[in-house]
Amino acid sequence: MSTEATKISADSLPDKSVTGDVTSEPWPSPSRAWYAVFVFALALMINMLDRGIVSLLVGPIKRDLGLSDTQMGWLMGPAFIIFYMILGLPIAMLVDYKSRRAILGVGVMIWSFMTSLCGLAQGFGQLFVCRIGVGSGEACSGPATFSMLADLFPKEKLPRAIAMLNFGFYAGNGLALIIGGTIAQAFANAPPVTLPLIGVTMRGWQMTFFVVGLPGLIVAALMATVREPKRRGRISANTSDLTKPDSIRDVFDFLIKIIWAVLTNIRDVFAFLSKNRTTFAPIFIGMGIQVVMAYGALNWGPAFYIRTFGWTPKEYGLVQGLITITILPIGTLFGSILAERFARAGRDDANLRVVLIGKLAALSFGIMFPFMSNAYLAVAVSTIGLFCLSWTAA
Repeated sequence: MSTEATKISADSLPDKSVTGDVTSEPWPSPSRAWYAVFVFALALMINMLDRGIVSLLVGPIKRDLGLSDTQMGWLMGPAFIIFYMILGLPIAMLVDYKSRRAILGVGVMIWSFMTSLCGLAQGFGQLFVCRIGVGSGEACSGPATFSMLADLFPKEKLPRAIAMLNFGFYAGNGLALIIGGTIAQAFANAPPVTLPLIGVTMRGWQMTFFVVGLPGLIVAALMATVREPKRRGRISANTSDLTKPDSIRDVFDFLIKIIWAVLTNIRDVFAFLSKNRTTFAPIFIGMGIQVVMAYGALNWGPAFYIRTFGWTPKEYGLVQGLITITILPIGTLFGSILAERFARAGRDDANLRVVLIGKLAALSFGIMFPFMSNAYLAVAVSTIGLFCLSWTAA
């Protein structure tokens, strides 16, 4: 692949000036920077737990609320993703100018509170709204986290920091399965509990939501111990017309300016993507296919093993959680080594080559695993597919 094919035109950038470091201060100390990565990884673990707990509770939710598989699919997919996508761009814009630590902390608090609130849902509509709230809070995670990482580490050390965050992602995902499965099993046979004052009766799966949401509030408070790093190289924008209103009369004009600024930024982003569509379109399509493969298995894996092989949520969480913690980080490391080897061989498409090989290999195993004759053979085949898919992260 020619390097010209993937070069982004400077002319396609919005009408903003690219500045150098906006601070001459030294980089944060390693202890401070790595402590921030530790807290980000904790937030990511809570993120994965709150996002994926529904998949471990498909059976009891369907039974008690009388839902279909299609409705469960809406709860695990669109209810979470739609607002995640809609809010992602405005939040990313806000991250450029406001306290990223505060944005991430508020996001953790929102998605954790909404996860607990799922425990009070008495029907599909209420649970759908709560899942929207979870997705809205988690939309704060990516933009704020990666923006702060870029200001905590010099560029030569940033890949290592991102790699550690990826390891945190896998560890968080695995622990979420183990902890979530254990909690779900613990409450599976618990008698209903009627809450005082509000009079809502909570079943076992509802108590699971309530319990897994609470630790996130602690992590949200812990975010206050992370110091906001000084902003460095960035694209500057003229925000002089976005000063706060001095009187009630100015509030309306101020809101109009904010809305116009958001719409202008969205327009600039889509104009940039359009002018560089030969680069971004295949990447976005490929990422979309990968998400369908990965999250399809993640969301419906527990239900498949429970229905087909009679597993409990705890058994599935333990097996799949241990695989996620141990095997997938190795796959990420293998993918990075393979890409470096291709690069040393003079291939300018080294990274994309690894992504293509990994996705194609994962696809074949992903198709085969549901047809295996026993649970552990299905797990083995599925693990090979997930291992290949994990190459692409690097």
